[in-house]
Amino acid sequence: MAHAATENLLVTGGKNMGDISDDVSRPTESFPTKRWWVCFAAAGVALLIWLWSVGNFVYYGQGVLGLNQPSGWGTDITNFVFWVGIGHAGTLISAILFLFRQKWRTGINRSAEAMTIFAVITALTFPLLHTGRPWYAAFWLLPYPNQRQLWVNFRSPLLWDVFAVSTYFTISLVFWYVGLIPDLATIRDRAKNKIRRLAYTILSMGWRGSNKNWNHYEMAYMILAGLSTPLVLSVHTIVSFDFAVGQLPGWHTTIFPPYFVAGAIFSGFAMVVTLLVIMREMFGLKNYVTMDHLEKMNKVIMCTGMIVGYAYAMEFFIAWYSGSPFEKYVFVNRAFGPYWWAYWTMATCNVFVPQIFWWRKARRNIAIMFAVSLYVNIGMWFERYVIVVTSLHRDFLPSSWAMYFPTWYDWGWTFGSFGVFFSLFLLFVRFLPSIAMAEVKSVLPGASPH
Repeated sequence: MAHAATENLLVTGGKNMGDISDDVSRPTESFPTKRWWVCFAAAGVALLIWLWSVGNFVYYGQGVLGLNQPSGWGTDITNFVFWVGIGHAGTLISAILFLFRQKWRTGINRSAEAMTIFAVITALTFPLLHTGRPWYAAFWLLPYPNQRQLWVNFRSPLLWDVFAVSTYFTISLVFWYVGLIPDLATIRDRAKNKIRRLAYTILSMGWRGSNKNWNHYEMAYMILAGLSTPLVLSVHTIVSFDFAVGQLPGWHTTIFPPYFVAGAIFSGFAMVVTLLVIMREMFGLKNYVTMDHLEKMNKVIMCTGMIVGYAYAMEFFIAWYSGSPFEKYVFVNRAFGPYWWAYWTMATCNVFVPQIFWWRKARRNIAIMFAVSLYVNIGMWFERYVIVVTSLHRDFLPSSWAMYFPTWYDWGWTFGSFGVFFSLFLLFVRFLPSIAMAEVKSVLPGASPH
């Protein structure tokens, strides 16, 4: 019991329930700080670049991109897989750690859940626009009875993506919102402005904090956590099928599902570290997002980084052991061909850089962990770029080989997607509680949220 009390005090810095409500509610009740405006302005610039790139793309068509034959996917699908992977850590931290009763999740789960929602929203923009005419394509992506008796190809992994990602997004959104309800009621009760009180009253759905409310809440939260847990494994597994069920050398391999899941957790945790380091400095939440939280996440990054490195090595082994000259050539071409710079950027950022976390001082150093988290996400973007581009640009027929060069619109769309993501996240921390107040209070010594 004494050990549990010590652990809980590390989470809250010895604060009581009133202090927790004050600290977490302050960003939503006060005028934004200069730091918030600086971050939002930077995200806004990136968002404008995204609007410019997408506007030109929609107006002029796909010809403004660097797509060619045989590289017909380019940065569109690279970014889609990247952002879906980013969304994995939120569900992992919230659902799986909740089921295993890991109390250290309480300070970081709300931000991680929000990150999942916004990452999936960002990801969905890429396949929709990649279809060329999204106002027509979206109409035919979902299977439903129609007078023409036209149906989608259920054997296509691209359709499996529609089911997997939409299910993942729906469950994650409901899970996030259900967890918000008690905290929204707290902000409602503190609101002094009538409009704010009305808005939070509607969002809190009549929450009164009664035993009946809490019993229903805990039951719903447990069910949603149970539903979310298999989605962590299924979603990126199905995304990997986009490649693994193809016959193209470099894609057709059974290692992709576990490899993609580990990579998604790897990049997702790196993005959580990036966001939490910024958030705890911006809003003074160091008592809730502690160094212990960040150190545990850095350990996960190091562990999954080694799994990803093992997968890179196994890809070369599988290519050699297969005896297929086409498979062998693809991997030699990846490492030493014209895109060697992308491959070695990927390997350096994902395999070698995270090894610094073997040292405890590095795991607890804000500057180092922030830099590593950025390198990891750069490396994971290049991983998807290597898988998509280097496998496509040289296929079975040398006569069809061609280099793929992203245009300014490709880079603008890629860079601008971070503007979409960070703009949504900054608005979230401005108007909604970024720390799960009720859960943090529940782990205080001798306390109960009931």
